[in-house]
Amino acid sequence: MQYKLLATMASGLEALTAREIRDLGFDEQTDNGKVYFQGDEKAIAKANVWLRTADRVKIIVGQFTATTFDELFEGVKALPWDQYLPLDAAFPVEGRSVRSKLHSEPDVQAITKKAIVDKLATVYHRRGRLAETGKTYPLEVSILRDVATLTIDTTGPSLFKRGYRIAKGEAPLKENFAAALVMLTNWHPDMPFVDPTTGSGTIPIETALWGLNIAPGLQRHFAFENFAFMAPQVLQDVKDEALDAADFDRELDIQGFDLDPKMIEIAQENAKQAGLGQTIRFKQLAVKDNRLDNDQHGVLVSNPPYGKRLGELDAARTLYREMGQVYGDLTNWSRYILTADLEFEKAFGHKATKRRKLYNGTIRTDYFQFWAQRRH
Repeated sequence: MQYKLLATMASGLEALTAREIRDLGFDEQTDNGKVYFQGDEKAIAKANVWLRTADRVKIIVGQFTATTFDELFEGVKALPWDQYLPLDAAFPVEGRSVRSKLHSEPDVQAITKKAIVDKLATVYHRRGRLAETGKTYPLEVSILRDVATLTIDTTGPSLFKRGYRIAKGEAPLKENFAAALVMLTNWHPDMPFVDPTTGSGTIPIETALWGLNIAPGLQRHFAFENFAFMAPQVLQDVKDEALDAADFDRELDIQGFDLDPKMIEIAQENAKQAGLGQTIRFKQLAVKDNRLDNDQHGVLVSNPPYGKRLGELDAARTLYREMGQVYGDLTNWSRYILTADLEFEKAFGHKATKRRKLYNGTIRTDYFQFWAQRRH
């Protein structure tokens, strides 16, 4: 069966996810925070296993205009729920409404649930409530500008949960966001890569996974594994193919540094969990002591502390000044630094080639890009 599918991602990352979906062999259409595509059961498994920058993959059951609760009820009831949900399905419904006449989310949720129960009871010739003792199908009704979209979440816990991160530092970057930061650079696997403020190691780990072509969802489970219409073999085949596609023997030069020895231990532990214990070199090192070889053409990506809390901005800006002194004149390295301090360039002492606005969770950040000189 062909499904209408939808990948969601953080604002600002749509183009990256769209490129990933095209690379998987699907045509896509991009919208704010969403990329639409179509495919069969294998497409659902592939997207979940392979997408590095997305949050979730959903099946679109239907879309229609709803400005009254009657329209919502009838619209939901008209959809082919019996094609997806067996009689004993448990189907929790989440409701969201933005800039719409039907703005009460609890009511939207309750009416959607009632309409689906009504539909299934009719199709399966049941009276009253349904048992909901079977597998879970997480549903969402989302109304945006009076258009209701009904989806089934195939992912479960968000795709950023790769399964390797057992220990986190303070304010850790989500894995899919870290992957996006790397994919926005000009790095390719034969170049050295450095993260000078590595924290729990997420950026180097995501770089190594990408460099070795290891699918990020290889180690985890997904909600769709419980769906009646998904044969278990589908996921197994996709994971087997992904294992075959990985280039485990490729030599990479990836390093992560941090001032805090405890963070270096955590980073090493996480890398080991990801199967990359031998691939990445982590070392305790202060930014001001970090000398990089400007004869090499490399890439540096850093997510330094933002100084968001009171009294921390001065410390953060001192670090930015040190970074400027150590990395500012590395003309053969492309340097990419993410921070919520929009005055960053002043402290760093150099003007960025390009700035890109990204949301790290709810925090507005800028990705300051200092490109290497062109090679002749």
